[in-house]
Amino acid sequence: MVEEAAEGGYTARALGASIFTEADDRAALHVQVRDAVRCHFDDGERPKIIRLHFVREEVIAAPLGEDRL
Repeated sequence: MVEEAAEGGYTARALGASIFTEADDRAALHVQVRDAVRCHFDDGERPKIIRLHFVREEVIAAPLGEDRL
């Protein structure tokens, strides 16, 4: 799961494994994720593909009253 970091860049966390990494941009994130997976798994256990799921949170203003919907 990849999220935009509050201070800029991205954080990535594996679902089902104890892997976490971060990077300043997407290209660097790909390098960091591959490296983290390579370090976490032994050669025979390493996944053949890595799926990145980008999650983006948006904040919108709540309505002030029913007459403003």
